[in-house]
Amino acid sequence: MKIFSLALAVFICTQAQAQQAYWQQQLQYDIKATLNDKDYSIAGNETIIYKNNSPGTLNFIWFHIWPNAYKNGSTALMQQLKNDTARAKKKEKFGIGYIDGLDFKINGTTAKTEPHPNPQYVDIIKLVLNSPLKPGDSISISTPFNVKLPPYFSRSGYADGEIMACQWYPKPAVFDKSGWHEFPYLDMGEFYSEYGDYSVSLTLPSDYVVGATGSLLTKSELDIYKKIGAKNTAQRNDKPELYAGDGTNKTKTLTYYAGQVVDFAWFAEKGFVVQYDTLQLPGGKIVDAFSYYHNKPNSIWANSIDYIKDACRKYSEWVGNYSYPVVQAVEGPKNNSSGGMEYPMVTLITSPDAKPESLDGVIAHEVGHNWFMGMLGSNERAHTWMDEGLNSYYQFRYEAEKYKFNSIFGDAIPEEIKKKPVDEFIGIIYNALSEIPMQSAMDISAEKFSSSEEYGIVSYVKTAFWLYILESVLGREKMDAAMQNYFTKWKFRHPQPEDMKAAFEEATGARLDKFFDLTKKEGKLVE
Repeated sequence: MKIFSLALAVFICTQAQAQQAYWQQQLQYDIKATLNDKDYSIAGNETIIYKNNSPGTLNFIWFHIWPNAYKNGSTALMQQLKNDTARAKKKEKFGIGYIDGLDFKINGTTAKTEPHPNPQYVDIIKLVLNSPLKPGDSISISTPFNVKLPPYFSRSGYADGEIMACQWYPKPAVFDKSGWHEFPYLDMGEFYSEYGDYSVSLTLPSDYVVGATGSLLTKSELDIYKKIGAKNTAQRNDKPELYAGDGTNKTKTLTYYAGQVVDFAWFAEKGFVVQYDTLQLPGGKIVDAFSYYHNKPNSIWANSIDYIKDACRKYSEWVGNYSYPVVQAVEGPKNNSSGGMEYPMVTLITSPDAKPESLDGVIAHEVGHNWFMGMLGSNERAHTWMDEGLNSYYQFRYEAEKYKFNSIFGDAIPEEIKKKPVDEFIGIIYNALSEIPMQSAMDISAEKFSSSEEYGIVSYVKTAFWLYILESVLGREKMDAAMQNYFTKWKFRHPQPEDMKAAFEEATGARLDKFFDLTKKEGKLVE
């Protein structure tokens, strides 16, 4: 096979990698928010305890105010959609959204903000500190905020009675060894966020079912979800037990806690079917699993709870144990241009025309982002491959082992190929994938890809093939050991490509300079 032509480029040696001193900022959020489902707005207040763990003094903090990406047709988001013909349908669905009512205080004293100098970046502001924040010191930052959700077309919004509250609150940008990473919201291009501990209270009409990042601490609500969810998991028919609202205009307040996460998102609908079960991870840890989906006849989501559990088990086995207490998937509105969007402990799945195998695959992929984005907090905007590509490598493995299926080729895989042993099937799939034109290098910033198709095929498929090359040279056992070492060393931190390389080299005993150089290679990885 062609992939073995790279074997001579991998030099086996034992080497010690000295890791540079590492630091990252520390955040603690307290957010209280109220949903108005008449005009799809959210009124909130947040307080952030921001600790400066960097070796330098800070005079300002960049903040993302993502909802302003939907504010008008001149934002960076809308300019990107206008310039990408493949996303024309998203542009047609554009509707106004924004965030306002900000009034920042630092340690109780009013603080000034400044706009970003780029007029397209209305979703970024600079918070000017009243006094320098020295290394090791902390400040309390507070502000009210009001969010108008847009009609759903790019991650956050509302559609068909469903609320998708994503990138919805003021959020400090990442400050790391390379400096500040303030960048605008884009549709093609994801995020880079500081880890934080979140305490969140959501007030909304009492008949909504909510799936959110973190553990639901409101016991009465959690008990109902578990009771009806377990029943729906057991019976799986077209007459599920539904959450019963009280038929009034009363509200309820739900509280959540999420520790060591990079974001907080929540989803709500009145008619969600809830499924609930538990799964046991290697070592004995028990995790709660929830599925939330639309109540419609013959829904292929009837088995979604199994898909969530299987993905969580497999990624735990292959990469490292799931660290969070709950894993969830939510069915979103119809959107064939995107399979889903991930957030810590909860993911939105938007694949209305999926078949069981492809729904299982996309749920596995989005659940898998709890590892590649969630627990391994890489810079998704600058190094998309470290998120999407590593995840796709495991998604393809999951699909092959479970179904002899691959989501890229779908039903086009001949039956005689499906009869092959799993390892041979995977090899055939990757050889076929390697023939797909993939001109761009893997390691370029998301906004620099020429189109969303190129972004997808390179970030997802080319990177998965790149990892398969290494697996074929070193063997599956060493490949798994390399990824597990990377996960162990960088869990809840912000790894860079050189950190991944060092962890792989340490675990495999291989010098991988030439292999990682391929992340910069345009065109085919191997000839």
